[in-house]
Amino acid sequence: MHRSTLATLTLALVCTAFPSSPASAQDTVLLRPARVFDGEVMHEGWSVLVQGGRIADAGPSVEAPRGGRRLELPGTTLLPGLIEGHSHLLLHPYDETTWNDQVLFESVGERVARGVAHARTTLMAGFTTMRDLGTEGAGYADVGLKAAIEKGVVPGPRLLVVGPAIVATGSYGPKGAPEWHLPKGAQEADGREELVRVAREQMGKGADWVKVYADYRWGAKGEAQPSFTTEELALVVQVAESTGRRVSAHATTKEGMIRSTLAGVKTIEHGDAGDLETFQLMAERGVALCPTVAAGYAIRTYAGWRPGVDPEPESIRRKRESFAAALASGVKILFGGDVGVFAHGDNALEAELMVEYGMTPEAVVKTATSGNADLLELADRGRVKPGLLADLVAVEGDPTKDIGALRRVVMVMKGGEVVRAPGS
Repeated sequence: MHRSTLATLTLALVCTAFPSSPASAQDTVLLRPARVFDGEVMHEGWSVLVQGGRIADAGPSVEAPRGGRRLELPGTTLLPGLIEGHSHLLLHPYDETTWNDQVLFESVGERVARGVAHARTTLMAGFTTMRDLGTEGAGYADVGLKAAIEKGVVPGPRLLVVGPAIVATGSYGPKGAPEWHLPKGAQEADGREELVRVAREQMGKGADWVKVYADYRWGAKGEAQPSFTTEELALVVQVAESTGRRVSAHATTKEGMIRSTLAGVKTIEHGDAGDLETFQLMAERGVALCPTVAAGYAIRTYAGWRPGVDPEPESIRRKRESFAAALASGVKILFGGDVGVFAHGDNALEAELMVEYGMTPEAVVKTATSGNADLLELADRGRVKPGLLADLVAVEGDPTKDIGALRRVVMVMKGGEVVRAPGS
């Protein structure tokens, strides 16, 4: 047989085995909940048709084609897969093991094994996308974990990762006697040339975002103080954005927040000392706040505080005030709890506290779906809309009225595949 004829026949066989046409009816599933929150608005009596890993249709009169499957979800709200904006898959709660001891004494192998378990737990809790903001001493283990999830080796959310993150020399831990050079929880860099090199190195090794610590607890009395100048932060932003990436800044002090905002970062994490003026500046410059209210809450409980029994600690009271100021300012809010400080899978704690601190349940659910998708520039998810990824979660009840419904997960779908079935 002539070689060209053989090639033609081979191509025909391949195309028959792996058709490029749309998925067949057998590959479709019609989801029938009581209601659908599309990322913006609640719709009673809607159904959602999923085909080929994406949302094919959504509305009140959608039907599955002949041969397609139906999945009845009575009493539930179907909403876009939740998006966690601030996590650390390579950490576990500090009341189990302190941060210092995790960094110094837990091997990378152990931490990756924990990360695999954390990723699965997070996915089963309805979070189908996660921005992981630093491996805290575990190098680029997040890049490898992301690849393993993408290849189907282990289950987990779709990940955005930053690798080690960037800190100023001398500012970060672990710390010990000055004569010892202990491993650090992030990568040190200083000055123009080194910041450019480190930022490029991290992006080259797989970082989707660049994270910098604009301040940290390294003041003369151990208090938080800025660690990079505005010019240094702006340089990192310039280098990252030249590759289409964005910068996240850890900033708890007002000065650190102002410097980060003027430098042009995309998101500021924590923002504990933010006031109305600072948040208004962020809003004017298009910088979002990820308040991580659950992290401080969890840390205080580890120290013995009993919410609802003991008086609120000063740090909790100040966080309530700063969060109220943020809401009043109009700054964009990114949903993210700093999970890893507290248990993975307990991500909904952040949502519950955001409601307790002044947001409406509906606003929080929108923030954790379409809001995060917009701020993280993920145009293919975060809404129930034809053509988008079929990353969906069904919960018992209506989370726009009762935020606790986010904990009552009935079904999780990622890319059209049911990864948590009703009753499981």
